[in-house]
Amino acid sequence: MKPMTLLGGITPEQFLNEYWQKKPLLIRGALTDVGPHVDFKCLSELAMQEDVESRLIENRNGKWHLERGPFRPARFRKLGETDWTILVQNVNHHLPHIDKILWQFDFIPFARLDDLMISYAPPGGTVGPHFDSYDVFLLQVGGRKRWQISSQADDDFIPDAPIRVLQDFRVEEEFVLEHGDMLYLPPKCAHYGVALEPGMTYSIGFRAAPTQELATQFLVYMQDRICLEGRYADPELQRQPDPARISDEMVDKVSQMLSQISWDKQVVSDFLGHYLTEPKPHVFYDAPEDELDEDEFATALVEKGIELDRKSLILFRNGMFYCNGELLEIEPDDVAVWQQFANQRRLSAADIRPSLLDQLYQGYLTGYWHFPQSVAK
Repeated sequence: MKPMTLLGGITPEQFLNEYWQKKPLLIRGALTDVGPHVDFKCLSELAMQEDVESRLIENRNGKWHLERGPFRPARFRKLGETDWTILVQNVNHHLPHIDKILWQFDFIPFARLDDLMISYAPPGGTVGPHFDSYDVFLLQVGGRKRWQISSQADDDFIPDAPIRVLQDFRVEEEFVLEHGDMLYLPPKCAHYGVALEPGMTYSIGFRAAPTQELATQFLVYMQDRICLEGRYADPELQRQPDPARISDEMVDKVSQMLSQISWDKQVVSDFLGHYLTEPKPHVFYDAPEDELDEDEFATALVEKGIELDRKSLILFRNGMFYCNGELLEIEPDDVAVWQQFANQRRLSAADIRPSLLDQLYQGYLTGYWHFPQSVAK
């Protein structure tokens, strides 16, 4: 790979070897052309929608306050001139030019990429000093923001606060970010950002599921796929003096029955395909308004090509393809084309072959992909 302006002139390999999950990286002028700024007006309009995750954080008289959207317009008219922040998740799902920014971070596997959150803050706006449990790139868009970071290991938070704010934050480094500057932070790097001027932070975040969540979701996945034969039986049963006791014999029998449950790498791979592409609960897909029949779709497809919906994700492994929590039925001869679709998130008209039509038509009907749309500059 070549050096990237997005990474300050270093290669993705160098970034992964020296910085990823190891130490912070300040990048001046990482990305200045971000298209139309997603400012407070735009964010507040998104935060009023039912299908958008949003938060409003204020610090009033030294106390933290948290509200969750959707918000009414009147709520924003009550805000002061300082000391608040509005945050909107998954802006990439709603604005095409923001989606385009997110996928520039393709030097990290898509299985790890989460979303692009945008926050707006007037002077003094902050969410306090805190830790994140995942990697994040913080891109400054408009205005200036002061960031302080620390490698401290203690995680004592202000008690009873609605957000996790560190009680004792010890500054080790400080940077002022201007438009286009970006700060990469690995997990558990304490940081504290305060707006010096009105502006936005575009936060590119990455998935880092807790072990407990992975285990829980894996067991949910397994319960739908386990099919064990037999039934508990104890023909050698003996009378026991205390009938309320669970006997060692019963425990041994059930342990033996449950030992039939097993899994291997293929099972884990299939679980990850479903789990990692499963849409978040608030995500829904829109079927085409003017639905084409199969012949009309085929004609349009070979003229225009196809692209993934902004809310869709395809991941693959060993010829198995997963889209939005579902396993796709792919012909062996089409594997390379579907890999291209997953990696590039689009197929040109020249890439289309007849064997793709049935699968692509079904995905078109559910809104998983659609014909290419222009991206605002």
